[in-house]
Amino acid sequence: MDLQEMRLKIDEIDEQIVSLFKARMNIVHGVAEYKRQNNLSVLHTGREKQVLDRVAALAGAELADSTRFLFTTIMDLSKAQQNNQLTGTSPLSEKISHALQVNKELPKTPVIACQGVDGAYSSIAARKMFSEGKLHFHQNFADIFRCVKNGECEIGILPIENSTAGSVNNVYDLMKQYRFHIVRGLKLEVSHCLLAKRGVSLDEITDIYSHEQAISQCENFLQAHPNIRVHLYSNTAAAARFVSECGDRGVAAIASRECAAIYHLDVVLDEIKSAERNYTRFIAISNDMILTDDADKMSIALTLPHEAGSLYKLITQFSMLELNLTKLESRPLPDTDFEFLFYFDFSGNLANEQIIKLLTRLEQQCEYFEFLGNYHEL
Repeated sequence: MDLQEMRLKIDEIDEQIVSLFKARMNIVHGVAEYKRQNNLSVLHTGREKQVLDRVAALAGAELADSTRFLFTTIMDLSKAQQNNQLTGTSPLSEKISHALQVNKELPKTPVIACQGVDGAYSSIAARKMFSEGKLHFHQNFADIFRCVKNGECEIGILPIENSTAGSVNNVYDLMKQYRFHIVRGLKLEVSHCLLAKRGVSLDEITDIYSHEQAISQCENFLQAHPNIRVHLYSNTAAAARFVSECGDRGVAAIASRECAAIYHLDVVLDEIKSAERNYTRFIAISNDMILTDDADKMSIALTLPHEAGSLYKLITQFSMLELNLTKLESRPLPDTDFEFLFYFDFSGNLANEQIIKLLTRLEQQCEYFEFLGNYHEL
């Protein structure tokens, strides 16, 4: 038998597999209906073990593990279909349905909470997302969450991750404490500049002030100038303001170009970051679930059982709906034995009823589940 003949034979076998798979899923449909009528759970761990042990024995020792993997996938697909049939309404699905009907537009002139001072990258992101918004500045991220929660501001702007430094862990930890909705996202290119008083040249600079993340992102420049002392500051824009108010001509700041105009400084050097492209993702949070027509990204948070295969089984449900997972982040849960809270970003719009059913299932299946928002990222 030559290669072409073997391929044709494989095609014939594949057709038989597909036919049998369709027949199996039709029966699964009937099983789900029976469980619905008799108020039975989809999961039957004992039955799954019996099936896996039986097919592994039929396959023989050489293919036992591969067969277990194959039938685990088939059963995961079967459970997903049953869950689709049995999923009803929930508080989340009702809330989403209401938001789809009434909340279609973001506020035009919101009061916005930002961290830092004017000229900080958060303020730049805020103005790109809400050009007519009124900015209120706060010292730390926790203040922004509290401000939005208490209704003092309609929108809060927060950095969530950087392309070189990774996730902003403080924000992820605070996300667990507060219930809110992400209503907009922005990927902002970060451009660090060296700013100093008017007329100051590079060889006059003795000290540089900036946020630790900006300093780490300009490591190559700082290593090339080892005689310049580096000082951590609470915020890049706050560092620029400090330089403008300081009486010492030898101090400089690493901050945005916008800070030069705001604080009357010169751009001594432009683009001093180490990476060629440096982006920070920002999110806008609100107390209200606002679902705009252009929403194309979804964020959720959940916990999973601390057992083998739990993450794989979850991802199978996304795969069934052909949803593109764009981010998976885990954060350790305090006072647990290596258990984690997972954050997922994926593409989609809640106009798709299958996605609402998926979220409803996850809400019912997971010990902790939080729908964070469906939003458009600029």
